[in-house]
Amino acid sequence: MEERLPRKLVAILYADVAGYSRLTGQDEDATHRTLTEYLDLIASTIESHRGQVMHYAGDAVLAQFTAVVDALSSAVAIQNELQTRNEALPDERKVRFRIGVNSGDVIEDRGDIYGDGVNVAARLESLAEPGGICISESVRTATGKKLPLDYEFMGEQTVKNIAEPVRAYRVLTDTAQTKQRGHSEHADLKLPDKPSIAVLPFTNMSGDREQEYFSDGVTEDIMTQLSKFRSLFVIARNSSFVYKGRAVRVQDVGRELGVAYIVEGSVRRSGERIRVTAQLVETATGKHIWAERYDRDLEDIFVVQDELTQTIAATVGGRVAAEGWQRARVSRTNVKAYDLILKGQALHFRVLKEANREARTVLEQALKLDPDNARAHALLGAVHLVDYGERWSEDLDVSLQLALRHGKRSVQLDDTDSQAHAHLGETLLDLGKLDEARVHFERAVTLNPADIVSRALYSLYFYAIGRAGDAIEQLSTVQRLDPFELSWIPWFRGIGYYLLHRYEEAIESLMRVNEPINDVRRWLAASYAQTGRIAEARALLEEYLTSAEEEMPSYPGQRFETWEAFWRKEYVSRPYSDHLCEGLRKAWPSE
Repeated sequence: MEERLPRKLVAILYADVAGYSRLTGQDEDATHRTLTEYLDLIASTIESHRGQVMHYAGDAVLAQFTAVVDALSSAVAIQNELQTRNEALPDERKVRFRIGVNSGDVIEDRGDIYGDGVNVAARLESLAEPGGICISESVRTATGKKLPLDYEFMGEQTVKNIAEPVRAYRVLTDTAQTKQRGHSEHADLKLPDKPSIAVLPFTNMSGDREQEYFSDGVTEDIMTQLSKFRSLFVIARNSSFVYKGRAVRVQDVGRELGVAYIVEGSVRRSGERIRVTAQLVETATGKHIWAERYDRDLEDIFVVQDELTQTIAATVGGRVAAEGWQRARVSRTNVKAYDLILKGQALHFRVLKEANREARTVLEQALKLDPDNARAHALLGAVHLVDYGERWSEDLDVSLQLALRHGKRSVQLDDTDSQAHAHLGETLLDLGKLDEARVHFERAVTLNPADIVSRALYSLYFYAIGRAGDAIEQLSTVQRLDPFELSWIPWFRGIGYYLLHRYEEAIESLMRVNEPINDVRRWLAASYAQTGRIAEARALLEEYLTSAEEEMPSYPGQRFETWEAFWRKEYVSRPYSDHLCEGLRKAWPSE
């Protein structure tokens, strides 16, 4: 049998100019100049949203993204910016793009992508209005409520060269459109009992996209420090970063996230100098409560972060207790090591094999500069843990032991880092040391009740010991702290619904995961099998096995019994491991 070409699951964006022939017929030179300018803008927007332009075809652009949310956010940002630029042009010179976004399998070959996933994106583009966006149902499902957008179902569309009808949705990006066609899916969130705040991504003003990791890292550090004040309710990173690169009204942010205040600002880095600007805004009125600009040597970045956090917390939460302030202080570190830590963190967050390998190298360099840096040890431990969990390591035992060593070293150096305790707890969980794991998980959520990563990882402990209801409770807290949710939270929640025999809810939750995570395919396969949808279950399990064979150096083989022994290692709770294997046996491909 002819070998099947390798495929991968991605989000695809296809953009094309509406009425290009008419525009060139009226003024070919002016149209070409505008088109060139707009294509440059589209390319830079795609790159800033972690996408990759695959090719241009005249007036059309094809791009791929790892995450569906990034693809749709990029499409919205493109149309918003093009609309602004078109306002300055007469109607006969306006260059409007239609955009289609799809999620599906593609074949990647010689720097380009092919297949039905691409074809559907192109057909969706043709269904969009000039200046509009049309998406497939897979994109709509994966996005869920992660973006503050409205959608209009366009029905099943029969499109050229695609056998099955495509269920399409129009994205409503314009306020007037939204009022005419329906109300927002995002219910206004009730303000918490204590002062609530969101830190929006600080703008990178350095004129160099490569410095994006630095401005993002500074934002995250300020957010983390504020989270340690128990008198404050701080929105999680993921939901705050939904607004990255977007012009927003503070009133809308307050309504969508359920917060009374936002912090916004910018970072400009030039050589060994840094300028940080920040302002605190009341969301109900748009009133500026406080603003400041810091021009400092780069070595003073930690002092700036301390001052920012102290001022914000004091202004919003009232008088800051000395004990709380001591918990929130930035640990002093080598600035060059800090820069490498931020790079390593950005790479680690991508959860891709090559990026994780690069993160490991960068963090090892940071530890050479600053061997007792607790944060570098914590992140390096997490990187080794991902290598173990994703089966990317040639020696899984070595990866797990390295994760344990760096995790323990991190909490020895800084016992106040909630995520260091959570990742150490996860490592101990994988080693079967449940009592030790519980101690570190409880320490993590006690140190920082607003840390969604710690709470999400804590849910894994409850799954391991057979208390799925408690896991779901932790994840419900995460959902309020992070209204737009990290992409992997629905995965964790889907596991809980499956283990509670709530299969339809499990399928709905797992379908919202917009990353190509192989383990999601496994849980979806088991869920489909339990609802009698055997054909879909087997197709997903075959994808799981194919991907595992490509990525796992120690592939268990093709026999169900071997895989069953492999899967049973996950849960101490025998009923849970029995339940998982029961669904997967039903889905197992025919011998």
